[in-house]
Amino acid sequence: MVTPPTTSLPPMKTGARDTVLVTGFDAFGTHAMNPSALVAQTLHQRQIAGCRVIGAELPTVFGLCLERLDSLLARHQPLLVVGLGLAAGCAALQLERVALNREDARIPDNQGAQPQDRPVIPGAPAAYLSSLPIDAMLRSMSAAGVPVQTSQNAGAFVCNHLFFGLMHRLASVPALHGTRGGFIHLPQLPDQGSPHMPLAQMVHGIRTGIRCALAASTALVQQPGNIET
Repeated sequence: MVTPPTTSLPPMKTGARDTVLVTGFDAFGTHAMNPSALVAQTLHQRQIAGCRVIGAELPTVFGLCLERLDSLLARHQPLLVVGLGLAAGCAALQLERVALNREDARIPDNQGAQPQDRPVIPGAPAAYLSSLPIDAMLRSMSAAGVPVQTSQNAGAFVCNHLFFGLMHRLASVPALHGTRGGFIHLPQLPDQGSPHMPLAQMVHGIRTGIRCALAASTALVQQPGNIET
């Protein structure tokens, strides 16, 4: 049996989809700050292509981050959801293509949990494809002068946990039908070490990517696609 999402959303109001939800994570492990939370905070209440951005910080905690996500989805019922996270060691914005139904934490989360080789949602598909227009976003962000690349998966820590949980909700919750979503990893900030990227450049890149996603007539897939094994 597939464990259903805990969120229960009211029916979508006609014309209500004018919100973009951008989430980041709080600091974790040896990182004193997390640029993903700073980018989400910077974009909060901005307008992009006629849509209002809601930026929110999530806890780097298995399970709890999805509970907070459910609350945000229920409150805002967004048109687009972009999750952000830190990937120390990468030098570019990293557009994630696939969310895996697997968690295998190399370090504990912020409440000490360190799950090993278990599914994010038992009985759910093995993976979901991002429903963001990844290739179009890559081109537009690169043209805007922002280092950017694609990645085949988001790892096995809390970032992937959130990404998979998000895509499962978009695929299975009727009130979210038509909402597109995905995940982007960010480099460190300059004072966190190398490689790094200035916060302003990250914000510019994410804003450009969101504008592209909102303008795209079709996504990589029309609905969040699952990958069976």
